[in-house]
Amino acid sequence: MRVKTIIVTLLVAVVLAACSSNSNEETKNNQEVDIKKIVQDYSTDEITAQSASITSEQLIVTDNNGDESTYSLPEDEFFVSIAPFINETHPCTNHSLTGCQGELANKDFEIYIEDMDGNVILDETRNSGSNGFVDLWLPREQTYRVKINFEGKQVESEVSTFKNDGTCITSMQLT
Repeated sequence: MRVKTIIVTLLVAVVLAACSSNSNEETKNNQEVDIKKIVQDYSTDEITAQSASITSEQLIVTDNNGDESTYSLPEDEFFVSIAPFINETHPCTNHSLTGCQGELANKDFEIYIEDMDGNVILDETRNSGSNGFVDLWLPREQTYRVKINFEGKQVESEVSTFKNDGTCITSMQLT
C-alpha cells in the first residue's frame, strides 16, 4: 500500500509540474508586452542574450542563463529583416537578432514597398543599424514589391509575409 501511495504521489507531482511549466509559458506569452520594442532592443543590442531569433510566428530567446522563452508575434503583422548587399552576404531563413551580420552596417537606404495592387506600404529612408539589417513590420498574408536604392545602386525583389515565410532576406544584391 505504501508503494502504491508513493507511485500515485509521484505521478501527481509529474502531472502538476508539466501543467505548471505549460502554464508559465502561456502566461509569459500572454503578458502585455511590446513585442516590437523587445525585437528592436535585441536587434540593437539594448538587450543581450545567448540567442534571439524570429520566425514568422514567434520570437525565440535563449537568455544568458540558457533559459528559453517564446513570444508570439502580432497576428496582423509580419517581421522581416533585409540586409541589402554589394559584395558579401550569407544564407538565412529565420533572422537571428543576435547573430546575423550584413555587409552594409549603419547605412541609409531609400526603401519603397508596394503591395501587388500597387498600394504604397512604405516610401522612406531607413538605416541598417550596426548589424547591417533593415527591420520592417509588414501586413501578413501578402506579397510585396520591394525597391531599395543606395548610393546610385538599386535592387528590386518580391517579399512575402505568409505563414512559414522566412524573416531574413539576404538575397537583395545592389547593382
